[in-house]
Amino acid sequence: MVDATSYKKPSVDNDTYSDHVDSEAASEVYDENGSLLSGKTGSGIGCGVPDSRKIGVSGAVFLILNKMIGTGIFSTPSSIFASTGSVGVSIVLWAVAGLLTLSGLSVYLEFGLAIPRSGGEKNYLERVFRQPPFLITSVFAVQMILLGFSAGNSLAFGRYVLLACGHPMPDGLVPRIIAVICMTFVVGLHATKPTWGLRLTNALGIFKVLVLLLIVFAGFAALAGYRLVPDPHNFDNFWAIEKGDGYGGGGSYAYATALLQVVYSYKGWENANYVMGELKNPQRTLKIAAPLAVIGVTVLYVLANVAYFAAIPKAELAKSEVIVAGLFFRNMFGESVAARSLPAFVALSNVGNVLAVSFAHSRVNQELAKEGILPWSKLWASTKPFRTPAASLFLHWIVTVIVLVTPPPGPAYNFIVNLYTYPGAWINTFVAGGLIYLQFEKSENWSSPWRTWLPVTVVYLLLNIFLAVTPFIPPNSDWNADGYPYYAFPLVGIAILLLGVVYWAVWTKLLPKLGGYTIVAERVIDETGEEVMRYRKVPRIGPGEATTQPLLWDSNVSVHSGYGSL
Repeated sequence: MVDATSYKKPSVDNDTYSDHVDSEAASEVYDENGSLLSGKTGSGIGCGVPDSRKIGVSGAVFLILNKMIGTGIFSTPSSIFASTGSVGVSIVLWAVAGLLTLSGLSVYLEFGLAIPRSGGEKNYLERVFRQPPFLITSVFAVQMILLGFSAGNSLAFGRYVLLACGHPMPDGLVPRIIAVICMTFVVGLHATKPTWGLRLTNALGIFKVLVLLLIVFAGFAALAGYRLVPDPHNFDNFWAIEKGDGYGGGGSYAYATALLQVVYSYKGWENANYVMGELKNPQRTLKIAAPLAVIGVTVLYVLANVAYFAAIPKAELAKSEVIVAGLFFRNMFGESVAARSLPAFVALSNVGNVLAVSFAHSRVNQELAKEGILPWSKLWASTKPFRTPAASLFLHWIVTVIVLVTPPPGPAYNFIVNLYTYPGAWINTFVAGGLIYLQFEKSENWSSPWRTWLPVTVVYLLLNIFLAVTPFIPPNSDWNADGYPYYAFPLVGIAILLLGVVYWAVWTKLLPKLGGYTIVAERVIDETGEEVMRYRKVPRIGPGEATTQPLLWDSNVSVHSGYGSL
């Protein structure tokens, strides 16, 4: 069994709590003898971040931009047009996906401003799904640790570095070695020189925006007739749904797949929610940075698609398969410029994504460790020796490198790398449904500086149900087109979520029962204002009994008063 020792404090209003993370709920925690633990010296896991290293609005914007803008906008437009067969519909899908992303952002703003703690969905799910204790946290932890790797963009970096050097190689030992070097550099930089890690993240974010602006303004030039190829006349029948060489005729399944791909091209908009504890004035920063980043990316994505259609004929666009931007650069600037510059641009874009993902996911790993959910939690939660989450960064590195070096090239590797997207749809479904519950259940006393209208939350809920259900729909073509049955992808994703249930049952039920103990942990604030964790195993004094009080929850405070730990 898992218990946590605490005495419930008088209720604290969310507005009072919001600017002082855990200031009331965690500052007074007691042991089983009723002795006040807060303020005492002792071993703990510090997680304070110096003000000089906290992230402002611009840093938060680029943290989001770097995760959102990967290789998707440079490649995905070809498959979107191939599926729809319509210029107008393709562009509208990119705009609609931006609006759907904004609906999700509104949900996360309401949660994030009410619970300004690092960890993202971990905190939101814990606020809603409190019974059984630690079940939802365990499910989230398993999928985050196992699937929160940076292998895809690290390998893409290796491939495009080789391509820029004139040695194209789709996969193999050499690009994977480069990928491991890239990942090692990123983790080492964030662990030892976090300020420089954020500076590089910001610089690459600016670079990505400049590349997209170059494409957009070049597209305007193409519309004015300045290009090296004849006018493709793609806008003559803007709304026409056509079937041609390599595009159109896919039916409703193709449209659903197209929307699925576009929505995933916007992934990463929640990145700042994972690092709320490291934002300057977190509520104000998130409220400004997140909408600014998402709206900016939406505008750039839509205009970049307009640019592609202004310079690339339909058949050529549909059959480009990977790098649409390469065709665009060739048609606008010539073969030599496109061949040399674009692979380098995409490689740098991949590094930016790895930097942003590693920074944010390591903080989530650390939050899970501070709560005691992970094995060897004290190790992964440590901030030694650089006062950075170096250990949780190393955990992120371990999982990423395993994924990079273990699977053979081909369908198995692609399957693992792409798998991370699917369980997230279920997690987001629970988050959206949980917010609806909090807003309508009066006993929860839910309040937040941001209010999401019910229709907006419902739209986001339905979007994630769509993302969760669509992969089960049989495709019109070969059921094993990707090298494995189409249903394997969602089934394995669900299995990983269920693995979280198994993990929870083992460490909260089976092991304590066999060992005759109860696991107890306290979250406290020490004299320096840092949040620390103290935890221990407490022997039972009788069948079903423990020497501690059960976990208590104050519905007016959006955090636990105590946490279990291994």
